[in-house]
Amino acid sequence: MTSRNVTVVGLQWGDEGKGKIVDALTEVCDYVARYCGGANAGHSVVIGDQKFALHLIPCGVFHKGIVNVIGNGVAFDPAVAVKEISQLRERGIEVGPGNLAISAAANVVMPYHKLQDSLSEERLGDGKIGTTARGIGPCYCDKANRSTAIRVAELIDEAVLVPKLRAIAAAKNELFASVYKAKPMDIAAMVHEYVALGRLIKPMVTNTGAMLRKAVAAGKRVLFEGGQGSLLDVDHGTFPFVTSSSVSACGVSAGAGVPPSAVGQVLGLVKAYTTRVGSGPFPTEQDNAIGQAIRERGHEYGTTTGRPRRCGWFDAFAVRYTGDLSGVDEMALALLDVLSGLDEINICVGYKQGGRMVEDFDAACMDGMTPVYETLPGWSEDITACRTFGELPAAAQAYVARVEQLVGRPVGFISVGPERTQTIRHHTKIEGLR
Repeated sequence: MTSRNVTVVGLQWGDEGKGKIVDALTEVCDYVARYCGGANAGHSVVIGDQKFALHLIPCGVFHKGIVNVIGNGVAFDPAVAVKEISQLRERGIEVGPGNLAISAAANVVMPYHKLQDSLSEERLGDGKIGTTARGIGPCYCDKANRSTAIRVAELIDEAVLVPKLRAIAAAKNELFASVYKAKPMDIAAMVHEYVALGRLIKPMVTNTGAMLRKAVAAGKRVLFEGGQGSLLDVDHGTFPFVTSSSVSACGVSAGAGVPPSAVGQVLGLVKAYTTRVGSGPFPTEQDNAIGQAIRERGHEYGTTTGRPRRCGWFDAFAVRYTGDLSGVDEMALALLDVLSGLDEINICVGYKQGGRMVEDFDAACMDGMTPVYETLPGWSEDITACRTFGELPAAAQAYVARVEQLVGRPVGFISVGPERTQTIRHHTKIEGLR
């Protein structure tokens, strides 16, 4: 039997608008599960005149009857989660054991992870990776190291947490003093804080892998919510300027504790242009007036960090690669409205290296890549009120069609604004949407 589940992944360098599309698709799902990343992923959802920015809590929290799952593959920051839950409750959004499940097997982001993130970036100077300094990479390092990792199951067990945290924090103090000449952390204060955080989240902690496997077996519909973008995937992205987890659809099975067959239909998110935060290769970047115009019109500043995003033309060569990597069935094209007002729009159709066309995109070999562009006519009309494909200007329709041709996938959804209603359903085959 074919899975009815849906996996949503970003196909660029993140910030593709996953929050809005996950919120829209939740209406046909029973579970929404995060499987990768951590509080370095910011998902924005606009409901009426209210804007919500989520970093750890899945976007299904805005819908009644949905179970939201933070899977074992997430780098879980309890301080961020508790703050986010409190802020949602203050705004009338219900969050608790009835609709939020946190994996006991998820690894915990601790204060020393964030400190190490900052200290390491500072030491690297001009060669820094450009992390969000949220401690995600160091947390995954400790996960691989095992003996210095703390899991959620240990966080909620005071008898286990206290001696283990004291020992790890003491070792970190020695390391930071030796390598970075850093001042020692207050271990007693840290222990006190994280014991309290463990008590607050304990009612929501469970075996989420078993929960999701049972749901899939029972025919429930699960939406797997990715973080960041596929070009930031630790294995398949533009290494070393990547995040620290498997953010493509390849990471769903391990990060959520479900069989590969549960991945279901894969929906790939793209912007109508390209952005990137932090360091690393970006062949179609426009560090000029065009890039600045896109940045301001698209409000391209990081949800998590507030940093201005680097902006450039749509890279169909790269997106075809990430679409193939995750087995994308259809795409959602976001922020098409941002391109309104441009006389001409470029699309990257390939790369040249040393004067020769490159046959296959290779994220591990980006030096010296020069984009090859195709120029399409722009449009001047405001498209934010369009609700059907036919209402779009002819040039905008042609742009969408060309993206489909170059990437080799249909565009199922087109976003023409931040609000829930500003979405055009085009070639989607996702079942049950009203």
